[in-house]
Amino acid sequence: MKIVSMDTFLVPPRWLFLRIRTDEGVTGWGEPVVEGRAETVRAAVAELSDYLIGEDPLRIEDHWQVLTKGGFYRGGPVLSSAVAGIDQALWDIAGKVAGLPVHQLLGGPVRERVRMYAWIGGDRPAEVADLAKAQIEAGFTAVKMNGSGELTPIDTPARTREVVARVAAVREAIGDGHDLVVDFHGRMSTAMARRLLPLLEPYLPLFVEEAVLPEHSPSFAALAASTSIPLATGERLYSRWDFRDVLPTGIAVAQPDVSHAGGISEVRRIAAMAEAYDVAMAPHCPLGPISLAASLQLAFAIPNFLIQEQSVGIHYNQGNDVLDHLLDPAPLTFAGGHAQRTTRPGLGIELDERAVERAGELGHRWRGPIWRHADGSFAEW
Repeated sequence: MKIVSMDTFLVPPRWLFLRIRTDEGVTGWGEPVVEGRAETVRAAVAELSDYLIGEDPLRIEDHWQVLTKGGFYRGGPVLSSAVAGIDQALWDIAGKVAGLPVHQLLGGPVRERVRMYAWIGGDRPAEVADLAKAQIEAGFTAVKMNGSGELTPIDTPARTREVVARVAAVREAIGDGHDLVVDFHGRMSTAMARRLLPLLEPYLPLFVEEAVLPEHSPSFAALAASTSIPLATGERLYSRWDFRDVLPTGIAVAQPDVSHAGGISEVRRIAAMAEAYDVAMAPHCPLGPISLAASLQLAFAIPNFLIQEQSVGIHYNQGNDVLDHLLDPAPLTFAGGHAQRTTRPGLGIELDERAVERAGELGHRWRGPIWRHADGSFAEW
């Protein structure tokens, strides 16, 4: 069996889908994208296709090694995301050839259902209590919210208390029988995190995500020592080598993204490393259906899995949503806040190819917002 074509589709609202076809009629799908840099990743996939066309798609590990190391210059979000989507598609092909879901090829399932959480509140959270309550009523057992909008390096007591009050309102709305994740998107400095995290302890977040930027990852050791809140990071780390320096700092949760961190192959290895440090896995996934399907295949096979992000109804998806391009949405439909294990082959989903092609004709040029502080200086989004 040989790879005969690799096609990419810019699918609104901000996704990039990859279709790999073989000479035996087996097709695999992947989602290689950096949000806001989809065209750049698309170009990287096209460059990597020069090597892959004509190759055996089942040599997944060998292709991963060549694609990540064979160009001399290595790493970074663009290359790692391009490889991630290719890797997903190759695993999809392997599963379809074997007639098995990918998690069976990874050693078999360790659980029968995967706990999911739902997003609330948008980029600048405001009235979140009612939104949280609605998601709990819809069956989810956990919600995630941004903790704040933009923050200065050491913000005012008023802004600090505003964050605390918002978290307190959500905790009151959902009760202690459900979980709350607070994401700061790297908007806090280390100093601001040291001030704010202890104030959130009474509300017992499941974890706090990206309290500081990934370039300040050494600060996690001091933060972990200063708070009882479990700390999470990893959506902007792209390999096991990136995680090697973070796992010993005392973080509780690792969050690699299967569309950014080298795909199924690499995230599986990151999970094994994390297990050695007693760190749980809560993979990042605010993207489309292929990325989510790949994440779930990993979740069924990873022993130290905690909870899975998903983006059905997320604020970025207005006009297009995760289930829109599936022939059957059942594998990505949740019951009681959980995804049930599928026995369907490959990634477990079937794309509507015509719908994907039509969406690709529309395309998109999604860009992340640029935020500024009141004084006009750049602010972290």
